[in-house]
Amino acid sequence: MKKELQVFLESDLLERYLVGDTNDSENYKVETYISDYPEIKAEYILLQDNLEILAKSNAIEPPMNILENVLAELGETPVIDLQQYRKPMPWFGIAASVAALIFGAMSFFLFSQNQVLLEKNTLTNTELNELRLDAAQTNSKLADITKRYDMLNNPETNKYILRGNKRAKDLKTVAYINTVDKLSLIDVVDLPQLPDDQIYQLWAEVNDKMVNLGILDESNRNLIPVPYLEDALSYNITIEPKGGNQTASVENSVANIVIQNNNK
Repeated sequence: MKKELQVFLESDLLERYLVGDTNDSENYKVETYISDYPEIKAEYILLQDNLEILAKSNAIEPPMNILENVLAELGETPVIDLQQYRKPMPWFGIAASVAALIFGAMSFFLFSQNQVLLEKNTLTNTELNELRLDAAQTNSKLADITKRYDMLNNPETNKYILRGNKRAKDLKTVAYINTVDKLSLIDVVDLPQLPDDQIYQLWAEVNDKMVNLGILDESNRNLIPVPYLEDALSYNITIEPKGGNQTASVENSVANIVIQNNNK
């Protein structure tokens, strides 16, 4: 029997009965236990007292003259003295509401924090990918530069200096050609300024024909890769219309160098 009483006390039937949150069958069970078992009755009275203390601690004292005002309004209307009873206070419902508000606030806070972390994670991943891309591009550039300078220091690389004629006295361009690795580089040292509608263009003479190797631009003073032509006999620089030409204007030649030690 003690075990049955313990199970009853550990349930929430007594508390729910106190706040009016039980059905008829539960009311009958609780009232039976209160009537038959002193332990249950004592616990019920203790809960009532605690609830009353809680209610009084949260009560607001009414104005002193409110009773007189009410009686004056009633006039001759008879007043019935109702029997005092303890109305259960729905403190379980209040506690549940407070818990729901706290849970909602915590859920919103955690959701907000999660969104912030997701945004930071996305931003970090984007920055990381950009850094990886920059690193890859930098490594590629370093590898390209290393390759070019290795070519310059290679004893198999021949150096040719193209100097301008009277049309462009200050012109100076250096060609590096490696017939073993089949690589060609051009270093633009100095190009005299031309009118806005003219440019310098580089050509290679192959089988009595001029092959276009590209436009020379003073703004690009790096070592410029140019197509390697195994049968090239000479390099030539001409002045052409802006945008370049498909056929070399030989009459406008400003520099020429014969390439020696060709591999035929």
